[in-house]
Amino acid sequence: MIKGKKILITGGTGFIGSHLSEMLVRQGNSVTCFDRYNINNNWGWLEDSELSKDINIILGDIRDFDSVHDATAGQDIIFHLAALIGIPYSYKSPLAYIRTNIEGTYNVLESAKLRQTEKIIITSTSETYGTAQTIPIDESHPLVGQSPYSASKASSDHLVFSYVRTFKIPAIVTNCSNNYGPKQHPEKLIPKLIYNILNNKELPIYGDGKNSREWIFVKDHCEALLKVYKNGKSGEFYNIGSNKNLNNIEISKKILNIAKSYLSPGRNVKIKFIKDRPGHDIRYALDSKKILKKIKWKSKTSFDKGIRQTFEWYLNNKKYYKQISKKDIVKRLGIK
Repeated sequence: MIKGKKILITGGTGFIGSHLSEMLVRQGNSVTCFDRYNINNNWGWLEDSELSKDINIILGDIRDFDSVHDATAGQDIIFHLAALIGIPYSYKSPLAYIRTNIEGTYNVLESAKLRQTEKIIITSTSETYGTAQTIPIDESHPLVGQSPYSASKASSDHLVFSYVRTFKIPAIVTNCSNNYGPKQHPEKLIPKLIYNILNNKELPIYGDGKNSREWIFVKDHCEALLKVYKNGKSGEFYNIGSNKNLNNIEISKKILNIAKSYLSPGRNVKIKFIKDRPGHDIRYALDSKKILKKIKWKSKTSFDKGIRQTFEWYLNNKKYYKQISKKDIVKRLGIK
């Protein structure tokens, strides 16, 4: 638990950021979200939240140093979540990912150095490890991002470590497995499948559907970030995972079975295999022993419980989809 702190969350109106913002406000902190609008933001949901009056939102671009530096003034802690995400989008605009994910992290680190910020938590991803050379992957695994997105995040991780070693700033990197939960943008697999089930559409699955991911409920991830702030050591990397791996076929079947307890899916609701995307890693599987041993954290939400809560949220909040362009919901992206 964190209480009585002034906290800046970059990317604070995004999927994970919005959950983290609300969690920190509930614990009695002054929270500022620094963000700019893109397809993954949940801006409207923060404004609709009962806690919206307690969250200060600054509209700004993480690529602009002056904006970032102004936002860090007076802040005790920075949670740096701002990033361009999504491997398929990075195929089309690699430079945007380089500028946002690398230069943006530089702006945060440099500002934190100048401000002498108490602590900086940098959120990264399991995708920086690429396809596992060992199963599961621990923090000593080389960073071998295989897409412009994952390579930019790996570069960001290296940059953080260099600032800790060179300038002694109190920064920590977390590498998390795939998140799911309420308010996630439907360009992602799970909310897309739920949308298609609710709208009598086919369920598009890349390749043979055997690509495997380790899935963690978003609120478990946020609680891990708070634990890392409290007990983590500067310059360290911590994997955040659930130890629950499922391939895309298994995910589809689980969601479909849950849906059947609430409604009768239409005749078009069935798995459809589509062309795989380039550089698609076969499996991500994290070894999270370090965070369990050093920080005493482990995930507590089973996938069956979390995915049911997630389905119920989308079922009861169908208006969420209406604020998003339909083409961003329906299409699964890749290079043709």
